[in-house]
Formats: sequence, structure tokens, C-alpha cells
Amino acid sequence: MRPLLLRSSLGCLVTTFGSFSASRNKLLTHVAAVPHLYNLRKIMHFQIEERGHPNSPDYRIYFKTSEGKYISPFHDIPLTAEPEKDNDLPAKRPKKNDSEVLFNMVVEVPRWTNAKMEIATKEPLNPIKQDIKKGKLRYVANIFPHKGYIWNYGAIPQTWEDPNHKDKETKCCGDNDPIDVCDIGTQVCSPGQVIKVKVLGILAMIDEGEMDWKVIAINADDPDAKNLNCIEDVRKSRPGHLEATVDWFRKYKVPDGKPENQFGFNGQFKDKDFAVEIIKSTHEHWRALVQKQTNSGGIECKNVSCCESPFKCSTDEARDAVQSSPPIGKPHLVPLEVDKWHFV
Repeated sequence: MRPLLLRSSLGCLVTTFGSFSASRNKLLTHVAAVPHLYNLRKIMHFQIEERGHPNSPDYRIYFKTSEGKYISPFHDIPLTAEPEKDNDLPAKRPKKNDSEVLFNMVVEVPRWTNAKMEIATKEPLNPIKQDIKKGKLRYVANIFPHKGYIWNYGAIPQTWEDPNHKDKETKCCGDNDPIDVCDIGTQVCSPGQVIKVKVLGILAMIDEGEMDWKVIAINADDPDAKNLNCIEDVRKSRPGHLEATVDWFRKYKVPDGKPENQFGFNGQFKDKDFAVEIIKSTHEHWRALVQKQTNSGGIECKNVSCCESPFKCSTDEARDAVQSSPPIGKPHLVPLEVDKWHFV
């Protein structure tokens, strides 16, 4: 197994990720008290800028560096988390085992919420937006006993499930999105938060015939992270959690009139080494995508940091792409039916 690099050879943007702490809560309290600051929130060493009207089709969450330069969360945030420095001491050396590398996760949907927020893969700079089906904003149903999503849900940047690549085990092609990840940590995150996660395993979900891998991971800063090192640790210390995860993914589309989702490997979770290999494979597919070596499938590849990419743009072009969207406005009301319980 060849070493997994701590940063893609394409990634020129170097960002150090810090802990998500109480200081952010203080900042959000301050932001709430000053309306004109509502659309700019600092998330670790990134900033997010909200535009449009929350709970509406024009709502977007854009990403910035700590220096205020707009970036794509899909292409410009590194695959793996950079080792942190302790005060002025040199950064700790990365661990030798590939499966112990920490990956970055872009949180799209916080635990217990219903709005189907996702990275807009076909829009310039790939902001987070709410998915739309048949002209209506998409909300995930509450399927008893689960309220909305049962983990923090998001994506690993610089990965892509290639719709032209057929998985040798399941015989299904990718779903044309970054690889999904479920953070089973105790902290409830927020849309646009970027966290470091420890990979524990993976579930092979088949969504309407497409391969849709679900990585199971835990926030590296979670108190339980040191005790959870593999999928069996989750099974032993959290009875029923993995079964609930399979049940959730199987049934979450049923209230919308869709059939139950299917799974590869008889719905069994694969271990963390298998998961890391899948992540590495989807990273290589992403690399080919931003180098224009494969059919993009409609994916928007504009980025500001991938040195070898023909899609690399200037900071001015990135700013223009963001400012073409409407400024932040008042939130729209969430439909009452979102709180309805479904018994499937």
C-alpha cells in the first residue's frame, strides 16, 4: 500500500485546522446581536459567507480562507487534515499507517435537522445549498424514532464518485458527488463547519442503482474518539447505532414514494482499511476530474489552489462568482409538515 499523502499534489492552498471551541459560540452570539454581521461567520480557520434567503432556493453558503479569499469546499479544502502545531513547536509527524490519517469533513447537515443541504457540485465555487426536487426544497422526513439526520452528515473534500467508474464488487457506478461521511461524534455541528475526522468503516449503499458510499467516522476532537478506532468498537460501545444507520439509509426516501435503498455486502459495514482504500480511489477520480482527464459529468471544477488544474481561477474571478448571487436576506418560514412523523 503506497503512502497516503497529507496533501494532494494538486493542492497549493495550505490551511491548518484548529479546534471548534466555545469561542465560536461567543462569536455566533455576537453575530446574532449585530444583523449586518450575520452573513459572515468564522468556522475554524475558514469563514463562511451566507447569501440569499435561508430556507429558500436562493440560499447559499460560500467559503473563504482566513485571509478572506473565496474558495471551493469541494476542490480547495485538502483531503487530509494538516498536523497541528503546539504553540511554537514543530508540527507532529503524521502517523505511518494510512488508516490513522485524519481526513477533513465539510459538514452539510447538522444532526437532528431535516433540510437536505449539500455541496452544489454544478455551481461555480460549489457553495452549500438546499437540494430541490420537483421545484420544492427538499427536507428529509422524520421516520420514527429518528428526528431528521441521526449524525452530522457531510462530504470529504477532493473526492468524487465517478459515474463512469463501475465498482468491481457491487457492479454499480458512482453517483457523481463527493464521498459522503457520517460523523457519529457527540457534538452537533453546523452547516459549513470543517472538522477533522477519524475513519472507522464504510457502508456500501446503492441509491437507485448508483454507488453511494457512506463513510462512518468520528470527530477527532470528540471525547470518545480515542476509544473508537474501528467499526467493531462502535458495535461494542454503542449497541444499535450501526443497525439504526442501516435502517435510516434504507428507509429515508420511502415517505417520498421511493423504494427502499439497497446495500452491497449484504448491508454489512466494511472496516476502516477498506474505507481508506475507497477514499483514496475517489481522491484519484477527483484528481483526474480537476485535471480535465475525464468526463466531468456536469461538475463545476473552478478552483483557486489546484496548481495543475486548467480550471484554476484568480481570486477576482472567484469573488465575482460569489457576488453574482443575492446578498443575505430574511429567512423564509419552514413548512409545518417538516415536523411530521412517519411510521415506515
